[in-house]
Amino acid sequence: MKDPYTVLGVAKNTSQADLKKEYRKLAMKLHPDQNPGNEKVSEKFKEVSAAYALLSDEKMRARYDRGEINPDGSEKGFANYRQNAGAGGGGGNPFRNSGDFGAGFDAEDLFSSLFGGGRTRPRSQAKKRGADKTYTINIDFIDAVLGSKKQIKLENGKTLNIKTPENVKEGQQIRLKGQGIAGVAGGASGDALIEVHINKHAYYTIKNNDIHMDLPISLAEAVKGTKITIPTLTGKIALKIPKNSSSGKIMRLKEKGAMNIRTKKKGDLLVKLMIMLPAKDDNDLEKHITKWSAKDKSDPDKELRGHIK
Repeated sequence: MKDPYTVLGVAKNTSQADLKKEYRKLAMKLHPDQNPGNEKVSEKFKEVSAAYALLSDEKMRARYDRGEINPDGSEKGFANYRQNAGAGGGGGNPFRNSGDFGAGFDAEDLFSSLFGGGRTRPRSQAKKRGADKTYTINIDFIDAVLGSKKQIKLENGKTLNIKTPENVKEGQQIRLKGQGIAGVAGGASGDALIEVHINKHAYYTIKNNDIHMDLPISLAEAVKGTKITIPTLTGKIALKIPKNSSSGKIMRLKEKGAMNIRTKKKGDLLVKLMIMLPAKDDNDLEKHITKWSAKDKSDPDKELRGHIK
């Protein structure tokens, strides 16, 4: 065996505390758990631990420094010590008898005593719950409001029909118990988390439980009033537009919105009127407006825009 001071890379006057620190560094670096399958490093770990076993014992260290014992702890002059011991002889190694770091030296016991815990041994794997697995689905706006069924294929190849609740929200997750990653050593499987994303609708938007839509109307329809057939979540209805309706006017259709899951009450459908002028210049319309405005004695700055002055 090599000189233990050389093995540990320390000077002979190194304190016991510093000796322990140096061994900790080397042991952490060379421990077999950090170097699986590397026999060379494993032997180095045992060599370092044996060196520390001798030098950490102050009495044995003093005897080694005085030249009374060999690096392996055997008495000077016992050259055939290991052979005699192997043949059944007791030998003359007091360190072997008191703790042993020769043929029977156990580096793991020493490592455990320094770093805490019991001796490292193979142990049966503990049960562990599997991880959750997140999936995403895209559904149409109407399906999100009214509820729907959506088919999804899981990572394990299983196909499931997912029922989305009424008025499901963007980013909301639906949890499927036990449909996630399988557990370890008989542990429970994780859950599948189905994250919902809602496709934008051509004219509907939703806020809380109310459905909003903009309804384009012509100038003539706004002035004279009319009936316009519009779609709702449950079918088409005829909406009466009053005479002289302004752009931005909101028509409220009671309980034509989304269901509030907690209260079981429905929101409303809010229809916002948007007066649309002709895309191209219309000379006749311009003449009529000019003639009409000449007769109109009202002051738009006061009546229409007074509140923003």
